[in-house]
Amino acid sequence: MAAFSDKAGRRQAYILCFIIFLCANVGLALQTNYAALMVLRCLQSAGSSGTVALSSAVVADISTSAERGVFMGMTFLGGILGLSLAPIIGGLISQFLNWHWIFWFLLIFGAVFFIPYLLFFPETCRYVVGNGSKRPPLLNMTLIDIFLEKRRSRNSNISEPPRQRQQFHFPNPLGSLYIVADKESAFILVLNGLIVACMYTFLAGIPSQFASIYGFNDIKIALVYVPFSGGGVLSAFTTGKTIDWNYRRHAKRLGVSIVSNRQQDISDFPIETARIQVSLPILYLSVACMIGCAWVLDAQLNLAGPLILLFVVGYGFVATNQVLNTLMVDLYPGQTATAMAANNLVRCLMGAAATAVLNPLFEAIGIGWTYTFFALLWAICSPFLFLLMRYGPTWRRERREKERAKEERRKDKAAKMEEGQLKESQGTAEEKQNENDNENHESRGIESNTNGAEEMSENRE
Repeated sequence: MAAFSDKAGRRQAYILCFIIFLCANVGLALQTNYAALMVLRCLQSAGSSGTVALSSAVVADISTSAERGVFMGMTFLGGILGLSLAPIIGGLISQFLNWHWIFWFLLIFGAVFFIPYLLFFPETCRYVVGNGSKRPPLLNMTLIDIFLEKRRSRNSNISEPPRQRQQFHFPNPLGSLYIVADKESAFILVLNGLIVACMYTFLAGIPSQFASIYGFNDIKIALVYVPFSGGGVLSAFTTGKTIDWNYRRHAKRLGVSIVSNRQQDISDFPIETARIQVSLPILYLSVACMIGCAWVLDAQLNLAGPLILLFVVGYGFVATNQVLNTLMVDLYPGQTATAMAANNLVRCLMGAAATAVLNPLFEAIGIGWTYTFFALLWAICSPFLFLLMRYGPTWRRERREKERAKEERRKDKAAKMEEGQLKESQGTAEEKQNENDNENHESRGIESNTNGAEEMSENRE
């Protein structure tokens, strides 16, 4: 879906994601078979998860590197609010109705958002509309634009500029894997995946631990997520501004002028350092608070302790995730959706693996050592961030040179194919000319023979 959106446009990809999500919710709300529920949940996830990559792609379309931090923070805001509101809403629905109504609610909520999207959200993909000056294909236009265009065409004699033809590009399913295989991207994706894995284990352990330690019911457990989400919301508003401030600081130090609404060339800009410097102090603070929260829960101390630490952990995890996602968007400006799809692939796999071993670790070593293990695992891998700051620009240049060489080989191959086709067409033309000459020669020979025979017959007479 991400690779499809990079060529066909964001609107078409969003519409497909929404249709899949809404249809899956209808099936989930009507099903009671476990196998069908599992299949439909996978289908539902396929529709909803694609929008995560698409939102970052839209940010890359409409923002420059100098202002991208604030925009990326806004994309995180919806996800963080979901962490705090979804458990509360889900708990209320399951307690007073039944679990089927959770999917009916998702269907209604998704449809309420989908309708204004169809009406008003414009196409932003640079491949389709450039900087906004290109006229988008019909399938990429909003319903309001289609209506206004038809009304203008009826009331005006001025002809509209020609609409570009929509060309279908079959998405490359391996595009995300190519990004995962890149050296610099692999470091970023694994480190970001570890952060998400730690966050998932922390959030997944909240229901069982707070229920057993403090005797909470579903509603109270849902409210425990509020401090974590509160820290995440604060991070979404503050970290983005810090990211942009650090970018401007490095640009000023290097004498790079920043022009509003103009994308600067970051080929020789230390974008890795400008981004990662923001996350390092927050990261180590959140790791320390994660360990502290784990041992406070293990000692079953006052409730205020883990709730305060949850706020700090939420702030740090979301801030670090936001910084690394922004860096991925910076590194792949023309393939943003594909890059974020690679990010989703790695973080979901690592998060699922960490969540799967969570309960066995609780039973084997206890809650304190379990979360200490995950926190120290991230701390041990964190020096890779310093490697990124040191060698990232070099790796980026190497990747750019490989891409340039690959593009040149592709052009040479296309030129040779075109030259071969031209020679083949010329050869075919020469063959046809020779055939025509031979036919003319034969016809002239036949004509001369006929004339000669006529002369001989006249002489005999």
